[in-house]
Amino acid sequence: MSGFMLAPALRSGETVHAAWCFLPSPPVAETIAREGFAAIVIDEQHGLWDTATILAGIAAVRHGGAAAVVRTPIGDFAAASRALDVGADAVIAPMINTAADARALVGATRFPPVGERSWGPALAGLSDIKAYLRDANEITLTFAMIETETALGNVEAIAATAGIDALFVGPWDLSIALFKGTDIDPNSPAVDRALERVLAAAAKAGKFAGVYCSSADEARAAAARGFRFVIAGNDHAFLRGGADACLGGLTAARQ
Repeated sequence: MSGFMLAPALRSGETVHAAWCFLPSPPVAETIAREGFAAIVIDEQHGLWDTATILAGIAAVRHGGAAAVVRTPIGDFAAASRALDVGADAVIAPMINTAADARALVGATRFPPVGERSWGPALAGLSDIKAYLRDANEITLTFAMIETETALGNVEAIAATAGIDALFVGPWDLSIALFKGTDIDPNSPAVDRALERVLAAAAKAGKFAGVYCSSADEARAAAARGFRFVIAGNDHAFLRGGADACLGGLTAARQ
């Protein structure tokens, strides 16, 4: 079906660079999409998005030419199903710690026989509902976030779960877990070793691996390592960076 861009891109071998949006502003998300990012992640967990703004945000991101992805709240698999119902290309579910968690996520995001997703994509902009039912398990993606020691210990089983398309690493939370809450360092050697383990588990299961990065330099390095869905920054940082550059220019002009 037309309109769903992320799954075909990843399955064709592309590396997809994406931006993350915390602010519940569809125009901001669309503006970032128009700059050329292939995908935009709408963050419902730590961001300020709700169901109404997610619906508008997905439409805006698609209008801007990018794939729309929703990161759902912890354990809210109903929200994952709802995000797909309103047209998301993919969902990213945080704190998937066990194979049982992965199966519960799949149950809500995959139609039978893979899962038990209920029917309700009335707002997904469908022209052919039977074609969507036939193709939905292939044209939408389900990402399981690996961000705890427990998840790392179960990463092979999570990756092997039928219906999970990709593993996604949250390096910040993973570093907190690995340091037992005493530090936060997403660039530490411990996190680096964990990233290798996630990449290996994804490769073994024939799945994709994604990771959150805070800069273009980090994103390029992650892609070179084999991550295929790579965040390269977020809306808040882009706004701050643009404002800082402008003020820096004003300061320089006054000197």
